[in-house]
Amino acid sequence: MKTFEFINIAALARLALASIQQPLADPLSHNTIVNPSIESALDQIITSSPLLAFHRDIVTIESISENEQEVGDFIIDFLSSQNLTVEKQVVTPKTDTTKERFNIYAYAGDNRFPDILLTSHIDTVPPFIPYSLHPPAPNPHTGKFNRKDLLIAGRGTVDAKASVAALTFAVLDTLATDPTASVGILLDVGEEKSGVGMKHFSASELNPTPSSFHTVIFGEPTNGDLVKGHKGTLGFKVVARGKPAHSSYPWLGESAILSILPVLEHINSLQFIAPEEGGLLWGEVLGNSTLNIGTISGGEAANVVPAHAEAAVSVRLAAGSPEETRRIIQSAVDVFSGGDGRVYLDFGIGSGNGTVGAPPQFFETDVEGFEVIAVNYGTDAFSLEIHDHETTRKVKRYLYGPGRFEVTHGEKEAIGVRELEDAVEGYKRLIAASL
Repeated sequence: MKTFEFINIAALARLALASIQQPLADPLSHNTIVNPSIESALDQIITSSPLLAFHRDIVTIESISENEQEVGDFIIDFLSSQNLTVEKQVVTPKTDTTKERFNIYAYAGDNRFPDILLTSHIDTVPPFIPYSLHPPAPNPHTGKFNRKDLLIAGRGTVDAKASVAALTFAVLDTLATDPTASVGILLDVGEEKSGVGMKHFSASELNPTPSSFHTVIFGEPTNGDLVKGHKGTLGFKVVARGKPAHSSYPWLGESAILSILPVLEHINSLQFIAPEEGGLLWGEVLGNSTLNIGTISGGEAANVVPAHAEAAVSVRLAAGSPEETRRIIQSAVDVFSGGDGRVYLDFGIGSGNGTVGAPPQFFETDVEGFEVIAVNYGTDAFSLEIHDHETTRKVKRYLYGPGRFEVTHGEKEAIGVRELEDAVEGYKRLIAASL
């Protein structure tokens, strides 16, 4: 381990500031409803639209990961009422202490293995934020506003219940026009936490080899654009071991916290170093890999030299495999620390399954009329194993959905009526092109 007389906090701060994007415009800058007559008028906008009413109903039901049962039951009842065949695919059975968790698989008639599968997830991140409506500023001359500019806020309004609602109604509209259209819906649980729902579907009889579907459309917030690729993931812990001692005699101990801080600073710097100089990988489509030190903990009390410290780190991979990035980070830490073992990396590979993570994902963008972008976040595409037919076809994958991904997981998650309604048409265009 290299010795340090001080921690370069200023350098660490500069690195952190370099990764901060410009603040976004406040999506909820419009007034919250205070006039009962206005509230009634806005409610009428929602209730008069089957799409908006369904979106409201599923957002109103809290479904933080591991608590999806109630919203799942509601969606099953709704899809069944629309004359779809609905299967409940149990992922985790109900116990005395846990609720049942299940995917929802729906299709027309007896077409259990449709050609086109539209999928999104019904779980959200915490905390639950209630559904609310926010009218735009009215026209100063008429006092009226366009209903499409009405803003809908709350947890899941964007990620990903907007996609759930829009793709559901796109499928219903498609089948109403062409009852023979071979299209189905998969709504899964656990995307925000572990991908357990999609992994369960992927390993089930509903995903045979070769895959029965030739197209999968993943529903996530994409600003209404087609996504050409999103980053992969790699998670790991940095662990430091020290020696406890009384704080009045710190030289008799060894601080794990003081050992881990310079290593964390060095690991964080790898995202700003060129790959040829030992930094994280870059890619033509997704740009630079990024890294976030999400949590740090250590020590027992202020008057005890800490014997243990650890931090959780998440990397978003722009290129290469999780294993390649693991080797880059491990090598950088080994060289930096001198390999004395006081600070080490835990990649969670004790099970023998290899490095925990997923490579970058790339998607089709061959349908005209869409802008094309790349995004940093991950999706269920990681967890769905595609079984291409060896000789006749390759399964196509699209990533598309309503809502600004920049507001997801935030306290002001919100979406406009226009975005929801436009997304139904967007999904229908993707379905039509795939058919």
